[in-house]
Amino acid sequence: MKNIIGAKPEPSAAEVRFLTVDDDSAGQRLDNFLFRHLKGVPKTHVYRIIRSGEVRINKGRAQADSRVEAGDVLRLPPVRVAARSEEGATPPAPGREFPLLMEDEAMFAIDKPAGVAVHGGSGVSFGVIEQLRTARPGAKFLELVHRLDRETSGILLVAKKRSALTALQDQFRERETGKTYLALVDGTWPANRKVLDAPLAKYLLPGVPGSSEAGERRVRVVAKDHPDAMRAITLVRVVGSLTLPGDAQTMSLLAVTIKTGRTHQIRVHLASAGHAIAGDDKYGAFERNRQLQKLGLKRMFLHAWRLQFNHPAGGKRVALQAGLPPELEALVPADLRDTLAASPTTPHHD
Repeated sequence: MKNIIGAKPEPSAAEVRFLTVDDDSAGQRLDNFLFRHLKGVPKTHVYRIIRSGEVRINKGRAQADSRVEAGDVLRLPPVRVAARSEEGATPPAPGREFPLLMEDEAMFAIDKPAGVAVHGGSGVSFGVIEQLRTARPGAKFLELVHRLDRETSGILLVAKKRSALTALQDQFRERETGKTYLALVDGTWPANRKVLDAPLAKYLLPGVPGSSEAGERRVRVVAKDHPDAMRAITLVRVVGSLTLPGDAQTMSLLAVTIKTGRTHQIRVHLASAGHAIAGDDKYGAFERNRQLQKLGLKRMFLHAWRLQFNHPAGGKRVALQAGLPPELEALVPADLRDTLAASPTTPHHD
């Protein structure tokens, strides 16, 4: 027997359930879809039942980032849903607005600060999207168009209509957007090394002994014939070089444009080339990052600087820019700031 999407399950329901995806939910990520329909279930548990294969889409296994489509039938394992008033229920996210870069009836763009996850899950109770929904209770629809790593700052798009979401996500999928980041790396980047075309694959670190939890997710460069290989292309342009006060190490400020949107793509590509992003706690060197903290860099130096896309209503080309946040800009010499200001808006690589 199928549950209709609008029906509310009993708080204590602990039986296999089936949900049919309606038109308004089409295009959502599986994890976000489940968060909305399993109110009271801890997000860590939602990810656990997805990873274990207990959640099925049309009888097949799925991943957290799988997209659901209208008419899909989801099988959900028995889960005990805590009543909202019960102790231990997930508290609502605090409302928070973020600096706006643009907004209209279809969508808006914010300048996300570092240290804030884009959504809850994997040990994070709430993120940008949950805080925005609380801050805008009258909004009927708010969904993330794409993602940024928690420690990455910069441009993030949010759709206010289903049509805008699907139109923008189609552009990201078809590589019709222009996404350029600013990254500071150790060493002198070779000016003639402009294209990184190396397949990537996800893997999990070993979990904690005695725990059923899987280890942290990581990404690495693999051979083209690796079974999980995903093609990834990164374009690199050297903006200039600098040294931090009190440091003897030459560093390179890079404008990095990604042609594919793989998880941790820039971080892994640059690290695999021998130039890890300054402050990267996953792919950088622990001792070097510790030294950089003492020199004033308290976070990873990766910033989603510029983004181009066709507006979902009308198709006009939109070019957005988010300047470096103060904690990063303070580390960049004045001459390089001038170079950034004079840099052409349209990504280009000789």
